[in-house]
Amino acid sequence: MMFYTVVAGWMLNYFYLMLKGDFTGKTTEEVSAVFGNMLSQPGVMAFWMIVVVIIGFFVCSAGLENGVERVTKVIMISLIMLVLAVHSILIPGSSEGLKFYLLPDFNRMKEVGIKDTIVAAMNQAFFTLSLGIGAMAIFGSYIGKDHALLGESIRIGILDTFVAIVAGLIIFPACSAYGISPDQGPSLIFITLPNVFNSMAGGRIWGALFFLFMAFAAFSTVIAVFENIISFGMDIFGWSRKKTAYINMVLMILLSLPCVFGYNIWSAIQPLGEGSTILDLEDFLVSNILLPVGSLIYLIFCVSKRGWGWNNYIKEVNTGSGTKIPQWARPYLTYILPILIIIIFLQGIFKF
Repeated sequence: MMFYTVVAGWMLNYFYLMLKGDFTGKTTEEVSAVFGNMLSQPGVMAFWMIVVVIIGFFVCSAGLENGVERVTKVIMISLIMLVLAVHSILIPGSSEGLKFYLLPDFNRMKEVGIKDTIVAAMNQAFFTLSLGIGAMAIFGSYIGKDHALLGESIRIGILDTFVAIVAGLIIFPACSAYGISPDQGPSLIFITLPNVFNSMAGGRIWGALFFLFMAFAAFSTVIAVFENIISFGMDIFGWSRKKTAYINMVLMILLSLPCVFGYNIWSAIQPLGEGSTILDLEDFLVSNILLPVGSLIYLIFCVSKRGWGWNNYIKEVNTGSGTKIPQWARPYLTYILPILIIIIFLQGIFKF
């Protein structure tokens, strides 16, 4: 959870830098250096992380209907990515990146390992949907009884995949156009996109809006998890919503500081090997352990008679109109899917 607050802080910082015009006129190398310079400044990173935590808990302190639901409905509305994708594709020299992204390379897949490729894709699915850590439980609570859950899940999957594809159409053609290696991981967004905006008319405004919307997207996950934390404090300790929000706000800031310091004053700590950071460790714990294990617990609770039970589960998810889960899916959900999740979990653990 802590690394979400740090990454959301990066987004807000880039929004601020874009708005100031700090990238205007910079070369590709100079743009890349801005990201490294940000990581080397614990004060800057800590400031934006604290801003994210304060805003997140402030929204949650207002309650579900007045806070979380209202904000997450508004901040997800944006077509700016489509504009950026079109522009990125039209940049001279982008064709190789487009081919790299859209044309499958099965030989490369064999080199990496077909099993590893499939498991990596499934791990990404867990991560991008925040399965297993309660985010879906929070947003799912907003769905009325007039909508069957499977139909809503299909729509979420389609929308998430669409956004991911458009993001690739923005980044990979731009990597090719500006001679940037596409294997730099999450930092690519902070290296390629400022170059894209520099080449656009009105790029400073487009860039500021994009990173603002990206920060909002990160906030949707942050707020959902914060809401889980607040609900836990209210249920277990009997605190009021505001008291729970204030206490956990302080704790979250303190717990997020190691992620911040891992890039600078604590950079000598490399928990996963040379070149790794504390954020990488937290990412590993969430992506490879908490997400699959949490998903397995949710699944077993739903289908096992020792938990909710299949009959109660199927009655709830099929209430309302829309696509419904058929009874013949029970063997798959009860026996096959748990095995697949266990395989993903073991693969993620033994990979390291």
